[in-house]
Amino acid sequence: MKAKNTSGRGQRDLHVKVKTAKGRKLSSKRWLERQLNDPYVQAAKRDGYRGRAAYKILELDDKYRFLVPGARVVDLGCAPGGWCQVAVRRVNALADRPSKKQGTVLGIDLQEVDPIPGAEIHVLDFLDEGADDKVKAWLGGAADVVMSDMAASASGHKQTDHLRIIALCEAAAYLAFDVLEEGGTFVAKVLAGGAEGELLTLLKKRFTKVVHVKPPSSRSDSSEKFVVATGFRGTPD
Repeated sequence: MKAKNTSGRGQRDLHVKVKTAKGRKLSSKRWLERQLNDPYVQAAKRDGYRGRAAYKILELDDKYRFLVPGARVVDLGCAPGGWCQVAVRRVNALADRPSKKQGTVLGIDLQEVDPIPGAEIHVLDFLDEGADDKVKAWLGGAADVVMSDMAASASGHKQTDHLRIIALCEAAAYLAFDVLEEGGTFVAKVLAGGAEGELLTLLKKRFTKVVHVKPPSSRSDSSEKFVVATGFRGTPD
């Protein structure tokens, strides 16, 4: 996605520069400049999404088609809610298209999340015992999609952060094993770094197809990638 230049001026004129105010750290200045010049941040404001991360799940779904009308979706670590917003529209959770099936979107997070029309949001630690039963009760059955854009708190040590997010992703995968319908899909963020190999091996035992992909909206300087596992085989006997 590229920002549109409607001014008639050269592309260099579109770049917003931020002066370093007294007391502002250089890293904060760089972050602000990046935000102001990020076409996905601009698009999120235009399209009414709560953050640029919404385009990651949009792009993944455009390619793999798992957010279909009528699907029951669980969004783990859903704050601030951009992924839920996308899911509501795509599974027809608001039933704004009567000709298509109405889906269900369930958001789960450790903190309160501002309401999202068409989504049901609960405060829950998905690692707690019995969390899978609560999720299925709220859904009224098994899920068709479990998705997660969660990231563990950064420690500043790259390898430690990598291991933490892989552990979080594995925990999300095990919840998915407990709540997914056969044929279901699991989508989760990981960080490239080596340890994700074991996670992919685990998923390949439970799903018919597993891909490891970086959507266009994921920043080029970020090590994040996403696993998309489709065709859940069910829990082994």
